[in-house]
Amino acid sequence: MQQLGEAIHESVSESEHIAGVVKNIRKQGFDVLLMLEATIGLNELEQQPVAALESSSAEDQTGNETFTAQDLNFLKSLRIAIEEHEGHE
Repeated sequence: MQQLGEAIHESVSESEHIAGVVKNIRKQGFDVLLMLEATIGLNELEQQPVAALESSSAEDQTGNETFTAQDLNFLKSLRIAIEEHEGHE
């Protein structure tokens, strides 16, 4: 986790694009303070698709593919609910 944070910081710090925008803002008479907040979540990968688990299966709009538990956890973190299709309840 620490390495990921350092990598993000380094990427932002060394970005020529960001440096150019900050320089432009300073030319217009403003001081710049850039603060970024990152939320990083980790979930263990599961080997079997969720469809194999009766209680938490979900199909996409085509009805052919299933979401993994990791997919469902990610969607849930975005407050997106997946409704099951009729006949699969």
